Order: sequence, then C-alpha cells, then structure tokens
Amino acid sequence: MATDAVNPIPRFPAGFLWGVSTSAHQIEGAADEREASVWDVFTAEPGRVKDGTTAAVACDHYHRYREDVALLAGLGVDAYRFSVSWPRVNSPGGLDFYDRLVDELCAAGVRPVPTLFHWDLPASLDWLERDTAARFADHVSVVAERLGDRVTKWITLNEPAEHTLLGHALGAHAPGKRLLFDALPVAHHQLLAHGLAVQTLRAAGVTDIGIANSHGPTWPASAEPADQEAAGFYDLLLNRLFAEPVLLGAYPEGIGDLMPGDVSADLKVISEPIDWYGVNYYAPTRVGAPQGTEIEFGGLTMPAELPFSVREIEDRPVTDFGWPVVPEGLTELLTTFRDRYGDRLPPIVITENGCSYEGIDDQDRIAYLDGHVRALHAALESGVDVRGYFVWSLMDNFEWAEGYARRFGLVHVDYETQRRTLKASYHWFRDVLRAQR
Repeated sequence: MATDAVNPIPRFPAGFLWGVSTSAHQIEGAADEREASVWDVFTAEPGRVKDGTTAAVACDHYHRYREDVALLAGLGVDAYRFSVSWPRVNSPGGLDFYDRLVDELCAAGVRPVPTLFHWDLPASLDWLERDTAARFADHVSVVAERLGDRVTKWITLNEPAEHTLLGHALGAHAPGKRLLFDALPVAHHQLLAHGLAVQTLRAAGVTDIGIANSHGPTWPASAEPADQEAAGFYDLLLNRLFAEPVLLGAYPEGIGDLMPGDVSADLKVISEPIDWYGVNYYAPTRVGAPQGTEIEFGGLTMPAELPFSVREIEDRPVTDFGWPVVPEGLTELLTTFRDRYGDRLPPIVITENGCSYEGIDDQDRIAYLDGHVRALHAALESGVDVRGYFVWSLMDNFEWAEGYARRFGLVHVDYETQRRTLKASYHWFRDVLRAQR
C-alpha cells in the first residue's frame, strides 16, 4: 500500500524517532517461567476479565521474539518500546530473555527502549506501601547493570494515572482495589519510584531518560459553572497530578496535603530532571458535574460519589472500544502543555497512540493514525518540541480487563495458532517511514 501521493504525510525533522510499543504482560506469555504478578492474581478471579481469559500465553512473544523482531525490521521503525517484566527479572533466567531480545534488536538495527514498569507489579508487593518505591529502584539497578551497555534510552513508568485510577480507585484493573480517593498514596509512591529510578539510572551513566504519562484534553460538558468546576477537577486528577510533580516539583494546590510521608523531600526526588517527557494520547474526555448515579462509560463503572461525571463526545466517529476519534485533540494537548509549563517542559515523545479495530484490511486504523500523525506535525509547527512517535501497538495482544476482545495491532495475531498476519496498517506505516527517510 502506498502513501497518499496527493496528500502525503508532512516531513518531520531529521532524527525524529519513529517506533512501535508493546508491554511484557500483554504479549510475552510464558507465565509459568516467572513469578506471579498482580495481574496473574487478578485474572485468576472469575469475572475480572470480560472474556474470562488470562495472559498466560498471550502472543507467546517470550518464545517467538526473533519472529517479532523480524516484523519490526520489516516495518522499518527506528525504535521498539517494550517493557521489562519485574516478576520475570525476579525469576531465574529472566534477565537472560531481555539480554537476548536486546541483542536481537541491536542486530536488526532497531533501538531498544525499555519501560521499567508497565503495571505488572510482583504479587508480593503493594504500591500502597512506600517501600515498594525503594524496591523498584533496586529492580532498575539490576536491569540497568545488565542491559546498559546496549540500551541508552529508558522509560521509568507507564501510565501511573491509569494504574492508580483503574487498579486502585475503581477496581477495574489489577490489583482490583476500590479505594476511590484513598488510592492517592499509590500515585505518590509511583511518582517517588520514578524519581528514585531516575537517580539510579543517572548513577549508571544513563543520559536519555523519560516517563510515559497518559494525557488528554478535558472538555467541559457546558459553560455552566458546575460543569467547568468538575472538568477542572478531572483535569487536575488525570493530567496535572502526574505531570506537575515531575515537571515543576510541586503538586497542584491542596493535593500535597493528602499525600503520605515528607512530601517536600519526596518532591525533590520526584522532580529529578528528565531528558524528555513521554505522552500517551488516545482521546479527549468530556466532563460535567456529578449526576448522582453510577454511570457506565467506556467499559467502566463510574461511582456516583465521584465529584464529576464523564459524558459522551458526540458527533465523532468511535473506535471498536467506543473511544472518540479526535486527532486535533493531540495538537490541543501538546500546545496546552507548552503554554502551561513553558521552559519546564522538556522535549516530548509520543510514547503511545493507537486504536482498536477489527480486520486485516484495517482502513479505519490507517485513517486514525494518518490523522494523528498530521495533528502531531501541526503541534510541531506550532512550536512544540516533539522528538518521536510510537504507535500502540506492534501486534494484537491481551488488552487487560477486556481480554482478547480488542485489537490494537499493526499485526494480527491468531491466538490459537500464534500466526502473525500483516495488516493493511502495517504496510501503510512502513510506507510512511520510507517516505520520511
């Protein structure tokens, strides 16, 4: 499939980093060859995953990584963002797998970009406990010592906002706790873990460190004061709470008082300088005043006691997940961050962007990615310092509480046979990358 000759993707600057992303728990399988994670415990409980499946086998990437690296090489990406499973590293021979994977990537000319935590916490640990942050720093030290001779670009955490909200506040993800605002210590301890990881990586000589935070514009449901106030609070929780401690060394007003420990001292660690800021973007969120009842939205049950309610964004196409397709929201997000944080905002890398659609001839996915790449270029032209873009995801995989019902991949996976089939979007992205060279 060729790119649009009439309206080609605009040129990005030389050195712009193009890649794709995955995560360990979603693709590796080989669950019997590592210790248990909170996700293994969670998926073993009936009713936790919508189709009743687990990631015990997933895409069997642990045994098929050479085949998957060949897919990366054929795609022509500069870099591959994967995650290092903390439970696997804790297990005999676990680091050997990442040794082999990194060697294979380097031999294929694909830059390895590991994420050191992507939600699969060892089952013996708990983010409610402060000591977990220190244990994470130990994990980072072990991984960096083993892989640091070949890996230069690192990501500390993936989406602490979602891990806090979905896993600890609403109970929809592992570990399945429904603590609502009592989950705030989980956010603080993850952010502290990030800062300790940065310190650990610096001590190992690393000079290219980022975090992958999820962000999106928050759109008030109306101009009414109650809707404006609710949207502002939602934006604080999902955007500012996880950006400002890292970028500014401070929590939004009033939030620090709710956090455990010596917050002032912790913020000095959390705000250790990073080299770039990773953004995972999927869609804006429309938010209004609370409606007094539980709301089912996007597969989640939003409790009535929350001080906001999430509303539908109307008159937009939606993905198979029901998420609205709003490419210009990416431009809005990035320019808002530029204006909000000024020179405290380091260069940005889009560490995830993608969509769930069925089918091999996935024209809807092509349209989605095309629109978002153009929106990213518009942000760049508006003066936002953007250095890279990673598609989520290389291949279909275990989509957390949705099981295998959602397909985000450029490569189709038949979970019965483990056969990989290139989708139309794979060929499209390959041609885009060729045109950018």
